[in-house]
Amino acid sequence: MAEEQGRVTIWGIEVFLAVAEEGSISAAARRLGVSPPAISQQVAAIEATLGAVLFDRSARPFGLTAAGALFRRHAQLILNTEAEARADLARADLSRLTTLRLGMIEDLDAEVTPALLAGISESLPDCRFLLETGASHRLLDQLEGRALDLAVAAELGTEMGETGWREVHPILTEPFLAIRPKGAGDLPLIQYSTRHLMGRQIVTHLARQNLRYAVRFELDSYNAILAMVAQGAGWTILTPLALHHAARFLPAVEVSPLPGAPLARMISLSARANALGPIPEVLATQVRGLVDRQVVQPALRHWPWLQDSLRLL
Repeated sequence: MAEEQGRVTIWGIEVFLAVAEEGSISAAARRLGVSPPAISQQVAAIEATLGAVLFDRSARPFGLTAAGALFRRHAQLILNTEAEARADLARADLSRLTTLRLGMIEDLDAEVTPALLAGISESLPDCRFLLETGASHRLLDQLEGRALDLAVAAELGTEMGETGWREVHPILTEPFLAIRPKGAGDLPLIQYSTRHLMGRQIVTHLARQNLRYAVRFELDSYNAILAMVAQGAGWTILTPLALHHAARFLPAVEVSPLPGAPLARMISLSARANALGPIPEVLATQVRGLVDRQVVQPALRHWPWLQDSLRLL
């Protein structure tokens, strides 16, 4: 926060830049996840500290005064320098690791996980890596029980319980999609197993939408489900990550939005709060880049209409 004693902090600069880029107090508040009065207080404190009016509040959206435009150049430079310093510190912390226990959902084990391990192993030649793949709720249980250092998993929604013990770095939000055999008519639903969180999310969503479908098969394997869909045995509800995981079946299926209201899930990287310093944020950035190249961009080339619902966070 900017303070009366003549100091402007990093947070104050972030607030100033958010207002400058968004053009309003309310939009900056939504972007930063704080209240509009908190944003207004920050802006007023910065202006008082600098002794200059930074925004033309008579304009809609807000415009920058001459002083504001000058300060913006310095503010962006300060934030860039701070980001570089954090990256240097993170690399120093990473170099001290001797063991890294990483949990990854199975959705990412084909391409993203090997590429991530190959990348970080080059910068950590003396580190031993232990990888656990599995369902999201199991990985988060292991993280909480200190059997893992980091976990990339789907957020558990209303089932997630207390989260104060961990720090969460969002990676991706992805929609659930309807996947049918090409040219097929009315078919039963092949349901993802309700023994897993994702299956329960799908069933709960359909019930809330008062959508009822005949179910003949309930499976917990993306490959098995999509193989059956490709053979015409039914249709299913899965996510773009599932489609990427079993991409060889794509030529035989067609993908469309989910019937009724949309449903989505968030993939994130979690660590126990304050346990690894800046390391989780650094690895989350690497995972985002890999997911973008290997999952998001190929999916958008196949289905451009996913642009608003399949995105990095």
